[in-house]
Amino acid sequence: MRGNYYGPLAVRVAFFMSTNTAYQHIWWEGGTLGLLDQRLLPQQEVAVQCTTLGDVVYAIQSMQVRGAPAIGCTAAYGMALVAHQALGSTAELLAQLTAAKAALDASRPTAVNLAWATARMLQVAQAHASASPKVLRDTLLHEAHAIMAEDLAMCYAIGEHGLALIPPRGHVLTHCNAGGLATAGLGTALAPIRLAYERGRSIHVFVDETRPFLQGARLTAWELQRAGVPLTLITDNMSAYFMRKGEVDCVIVGADRVVANGDIANKIGTYGLAVLAQAHGIPFYVAAPSSTIDLTLPDGDAIPIEQRDPAEVTTIAGHNIAPVGVQAAHPAFDITPNHLITALITEQGVITPPYASKLRQMMHAPASIRVVR
Repeated sequence: MRGNYYGPLAVRVAFFMSTNTAYQHIWWEGGTLGLLDQRLLPQQEVAVQCTTLGDVVYAIQSMQVRGAPAIGCTAAYGMALVAHQALGSTAELLAQLTAAKAALDASRPTAVNLAWATARMLQVAQAHASASPKVLRDTLLHEAHAIMAEDLAMCYAIGEHGLALIPPRGHVLTHCNAGGLATAGLGTALAPIRLAYERGRSIHVFVDETRPFLQGARLTAWELQRAGVPLTLITDNMSAYFMRKGEVDCVIVGADRVVANGDIANKIGTYGLAVLAQAHGIPFYVAAPSSTIDLTLPDGDAIPIEQRDPAEVTTIAGHNIAPVGVQAAHPAFDITPNHLITALITEQGVITPPYASKLRQMMHAPASIRVVR
């Protein structure tokens, strides 16, 4: 199933699908884009149909779909959707795709996968500027399928490389959701965990709830429970307690952007976990595909941090948990500096410090060459 799980044929489903390992929550059918609405999990599994570019932008902004690789895949299909609906000449289609890229890129600024995917789609379109609109539409849809399939393959490779980093007892702490729901279907931080469990390794996952959007409590716990992986759900402020007790062997998180010096942006709260891990002598690993690596930014201070609606802090599922009118802040991400990161797990291998030279080497090497630690 892995080799052709995402192919050119539509996945005709109106509900969430999974194989033993991979989840399918993004699909193309009949000229529309289907998504699983992640805001409603775990209580409801509801499919969303995106029929316009505006639908796709809203899905990304509102976090119907979230996770850096997943929104990159979604944006790629958003570009294919624009091409599918476009009328007129190839030149007019290229102009519409350029405008679509700008709209999609602005929907969430921190995760680099989004702009990476739309740039790739636009480059493919520009390379086929002499083709007919029909040929261009078919080419772009094929490219979106390819981005999806490549992400799934990268996640499997990350899982294989990360397996060796999980200590024998296998007590892992993870933050936010970097599982199948955040990618094309397997996950980044959860990939080594999922593969370890499937191969009979001892594994137990501490899942922190990840306020304010509760991606850990709602999504990661749901994914792991469905897969049968042993887990304990904890609140964010319990992490230090379990670290001090010796219950955590390593931390594995995902990333929304990895910059040239090895600093990362990830869900708010990641930085604090990295500080705690260092204080307790616990390895802190970041799992991310090469599509998350951005060598154009020198360090974490240059990463744009999305500021979301403070109402997501003062409410949970539409219910107020704070006094009405109270001021709240909601930076969606924080920056973890490279000196707190034990290693980066990529599809090409495990990278250890110094990161700057090794990231450059990886990004300029053929994909078939594995990075040496």
